[in-house]
Amino acid sequence: MRRERWLPCRVMAGPDPAIQTPVLESCGNHKTALLDTRIKSAHDGLEMNAPHTCETLMPLIYKIAPATLWREAETKGALLGAPVDLADGFIHFSTAAQVRETAAKHFAGQEDLLLVGVDPVKLGGLLRYEVSRGGALFPHLYGPLPIDAVAWVKPLPLGPSGHVFPDDLA
Repeated sequence: MRRERWLPCRVMAGPDPAIQTPVLESCGNHKTALLDTRIKSAHDGLEMNAPHTCETLMPLIYKIAPATLWREAETKGALLGAPVDLADGFIHFSTAAQVRETAAKHFAGQEDLLLVGVDPVKLGGLLRYEVSRGGALFPHLYGPLPIDAVAWVKPLPLGPSGHVFPDDLA
């Protein structure tokens, strides 16, 4: 079963036009976060652009990292990013639906990788979902990834047909 968290939040009126995602305002139980428009409301039929109080499903986002880079981040207390992240000016993440393709496209044949599950709520306003590969919205973090935002770290072994993902990853 995929790890998901239900957290109280209030959706403000309308998406941020610059990144076209709804802006969630903290109700005191979590930090402000910019989240993907596909996040589900617990109230079926409730207009997501209307101000309201609801419970919002907050799925983890994922970072694939070489084990050596991750161990360095654990020592420092934060991941500053892989070379591609540093070059692009943000840390690349994937949703559960995107992470397998990310592994196949950017990490094919690489061993000694880790899959890092991250709680997006703990990243605050530095997390943005932006259009990327194939027009899909990908999570990008404009700042370091603090270790305390990490829900878990699991090995991402290389199998005969590519990387082998945890069974509980939807």
